[in-house]
Amino acid sequence: MSGSDTVPHPPEPVSPPAEASNTADELRSERRHLADSRANLARMRERTAALDRGAAGDWVSRQVLESALWLRMKQLEDDPEVPLFFGRLDFDADHDSGQGERFYVGRRHVTDSQGDPMVIDWRADISRAFYRATTRRPMGVRLRRRFGFQHGELSAYEDEHLVQGEQQEHSAILQTEIERPRHGPMRDIVATIQPEQDDIVRSELAHSVCVQGAPGTGKTAVGLHRAAYLLYAHRERLHRQGVLVIGPNDSFLRYIGDVLPALGEIDAKHTTVSGLVSRVRIRGVDPADIATLKGDPRMAEVIRGAVRSHVETPSSALVVPRGSRRWRVPAFEAEEIVAELRQRGVRYAAGRAMLSQRLAHQILVKMELAGESPDDRVQDSVARSRPVKQYVDQTWPAVDPARVVLRLLSDRDFLAVHANGILPESAQELMLWPTTPKGPGSARWSVADAVLVDEAADVVERTTSLAHVVLDEAQDLSPMMLRAVGRRCSTGSATVLGDLAQATTPWAVRSWNAALEHLGQPAAHVEELTLGFRVPGAVIELAARLLPTIAPRLEPPTSVRRGRGDLTITHVEEVMPAGLEAVLAAAGLDGSVGVIAADDQVPSMARLLTSEGIPHTLLGDEHDAEAHLDVVPATLSKGLEFDHVVLLEPAGIVAGEPDEMTGLRRLYVCLTRAVTSLRIVHAEPLPTQLTADNAP
Repeated sequence: MSGSDTVPHPPEPVSPPAEASNTADELRSERRHLADSRANLARMRERTAALDRGAAGDWVSRQVLESALWLRMKQLEDDPEVPLFFGRLDFDADHDSGQGERFYVGRRHVTDSQGDPMVIDWRADISRAFYRATTRRPMGVRLRRRFGFQHGELSAYEDEHLVQGEQQEHSAILQTEIERPRHGPMRDIVATIQPEQDDIVRSELAHSVCVQGAPGTGKTAVGLHRAAYLLYAHRERLHRQGVLVIGPNDSFLRYIGDVLPALGEIDAKHTTVSGLVSRVRIRGVDPADIATLKGDPRMAEVIRGAVRSHVETPSSALVVPRGSRRWRVPAFEAEEIVAELRQRGVRYAAGRAMLSQRLAHQILVKMELAGESPDDRVQDSVARSRPVKQYVDQTWPAVDPARVVLRLLSDRDFLAVHANGILPESAQELMLWPTTPKGPGSARWSVADAVLVDEAADVVERTTSLAHVVLDEAQDLSPMMLRAVGRRCSTGSATVLGDLAQATTPWAVRSWNAALEHLGQPAAHVEELTLGFRVPGAVIELAARLLPTIAPRLEPPTSVRRGRGDLTITHVEEVMPAGLEAVLAAAGLDGSVGVIAADDQVPSMARLLTSEGIPHTLLGDEHDAEAHLDVVPATLSKGLEFDHVVLLEPAGIVAGEPDEMTGLRRLYVCLTRAVTSLRIVHAEPLPTQLTADNAP
């Protein structure tokens, strides 16, 4: 391997060059540094545990202190299976930043008893050179070393002498880490971040970024690592204002749930869109056409009009007795105040509060004209008085967002008043519920309904904004869903992740520019990732045959893996028996196995596996747990990956969607879940796009 030194440790799958010298001594030295680093991490944790909780002055301060110390203890936890560092940087002596020093790059900062760094955090500025340095721009790095590990034990290393112009064309350790079989949830990629990924990860907090990423390009990992980087670089603000990760479903959230904690970050919260808008209990499911209609951005205007319609024009004067006097605000003055507040477009609840104060101020002015000397306390007292409260309740009554939406969806006349000129009559008729619930608690709200309630709630009172939101699989959200997410980062920023080729909902937007407009982040930079690090070449090339049909404007992805992967396509008479054989063959291999099928075929496969006594997990179960073998409904496969995938009946997956285009996009998703091998078993003919040009 030109320009590099690689140190082996059988059976490590990294191929060493023959010219390696003094490797045993060097390897022992690096292992000692790893052991010393672990010992110092334990010392740091013990020191934190020994801090006096009683130093707080009161109960509240003690709770804050204990919370901070608990967080610090979690950040200092050591997993012996996860290496503390994965790289080393040796700087030139004349480099301003490094001063000839040596730094080990890892997942967290570790210091010795003197405070000197044993390991530096991968997010620190000086670590940037580990991901960015090249022979053309060495960034002062004399030598970059990558470490290989097995079960937490340091087993190999590779060197690049950048100042001498010796940069690896291919890193066996890097390739091994990328292709290493995965068991259980998703893990971090700090050891394998590529320069184009690092650009996104280290984007400024003030900048929103949209990542259009083909399958296997690591867009989800990039989004999570950006959250980890921002939590490191802006900890105080993000801890105070919050970070939220939004995924497509609960199974996906469980899959990615360990990434940030493994990096020492536990501040970020995880949820789905349905969890985000859980102001009402979601118990119903809308047909695709109705859900699409409710997700139309024009519904925002309908909702806004319905909420604001509760404001009445004053028809009588306000009279406030105070002492021996009765103070009067004529109806025309009150009408002017209401008209002004309406014109300002303030939130409904804010306008209601302002109306009380404005009416009280009018009375205050009259008091002053009468020779009295009232102050602000008098105005507040008048604003809280019973006559003013009753007048405001009559003119600008409090509203319940859920009841407003319930009335829109069940009262034909009320809907017509606010939707005429915005939605056609046919759309209004389609949207109406067949029966009227007794109240919000008895209604069978759908996710689309809950999004409308969330919109109405924001018209009433501004939704609190977080510092940063990571939105994954964004291509599947409706405009109204995007608005709901956008409210959570209206004064913050967002990392938007997705792939337009994987848009499988009929209400999905068809361009990132449109999605970002609905999200309220039109200035976000769109970055396209096309280099696939996880999906094998043979698999991605097969799936890419669908792109001219499902996403002709996107650049086809390219696999950078040296291995082509294992792809087999088998035509059989009956899918289930042959599918079982393929599952048994995959289950004998190292790594995770996913059996992906159309949703209506999943129960049959699950029963077959159960009858054969094969342990498995049915993805989507409320308590689906970590397992070596997962049976995955096609509709839940998005965002997941498995070392080995058995894909049953592609034509059935396509047919399970409302239309062929959506079905082909769903199939594209399912085809690209494999990391090492893909076995396709089918009885029905494959879609023509896959059979063209002598597909395998």
